[in-house]
Amino acid sequence: MTPQARIGSWFSQAGGEGNAGDVWFGRLTAAFAVLLVAALAAMALEMALAARPTLALLGPGFVIGRVWDPAHGVFGALPFVFGTVVSSLLALAIAVPISFGVAVYLSELAPAYQRGLLGFLVELLAAVPSVVYGLWGVFALAPWLKSSVEPFLANTLGFLPWFQGPQQGFSMLAAGIVLAIMILPTISSVSREVLRAVPLSLREGALAIGATRTEMLRLAVLPYARSGLVGAVLLGLGRALGETMAVTMVIGNRAEIHGSLFAPSYTMASVVANEFAEATEEMHLSALAEIGLLLFLVTVILNIVARLLVARVGKTPVGG
Repeated sequence: MTPQARIGSWFSQAGGEGNAGDVWFGRLTAAFAVLLVAALAAMALEMALAARPTLALLGPGFVIGRVWDPAHGVFGALPFVFGTVVSSLLALAIAVPISFGVAVYLSELAPAYQRGLLGFLVELLAAVPSVVYGLWGVFALAPWLKSSVEPFLANTLGFLPWFQGPQQGFSMLAAGIVLAIMILPTISSVSREVLRAVPLSLREGALAIGATRTEMLRLAVLPYARSGLVGAVLLGLGRALGETMAVTMVIGNRAEIHGSLFAPSYTMASVVANEFAEATEEMHLSALAEIGLLLFLVTVILNIVARLLVARVGKTPVGG
């Protein structure tokens, strides 16, 4: 067998078609995929190695500790976990109904001449740098919350623990609102594309049996698209969990746990950004690395839970 024949035979066995380009292209793209997984694992490993001192000394007490005092060597991450989770959930509570409303209007109800312009303006919000949102929060949102919104909430809903305490403007509420505005274009844009992907036959079938437009949306379109809508929410949640600059500027940056939305708080991303450059002690650096590792794990766990939810919802029959 000639060398050319042997090479052709090898490629035929490796690639199934004897095309050298296909074989190497497949291997190259597979290497890219493996590289991404390896990079993710390397990030987690590097953070775990950097966090070894606090992992060994504090153990689980680091996660449940409520006091953060680097000057005295006391490190507890619970206030940061609390601030991250609550601010993200508050942002979702504000942004999801608005985003779904925008998506439904642009995909189902808006006149054709409005869809392109309004869709472009909504997507443009995603291009605004986070520091701009933070500056707006500092100079406009926080003073407005302090002078108008928080007093109103305290007077009308003050019997609830969420709306009690001093009204300072820079608070969990301010962070939640800023995050909601930042994730709104992501959720609404993805939701709009999901709704547009619903087969036209579902709409026509619902209208043909006498359903109104609202009933068609509620009984045919939304049930079919709900897995994709959950995915849109996940994308928004992913951005909210990792947002740093805008939240840092308006949340108050106080490592405390309060039940009131008027109180300042802190997030995991914010404390790493604020203190890493000034951290000189080994334990302080290790504590910040462990917070980064915690943020990584919280993000992964939430995405796993959400994926399971998407799979469960996706199995539900249309209209069920």
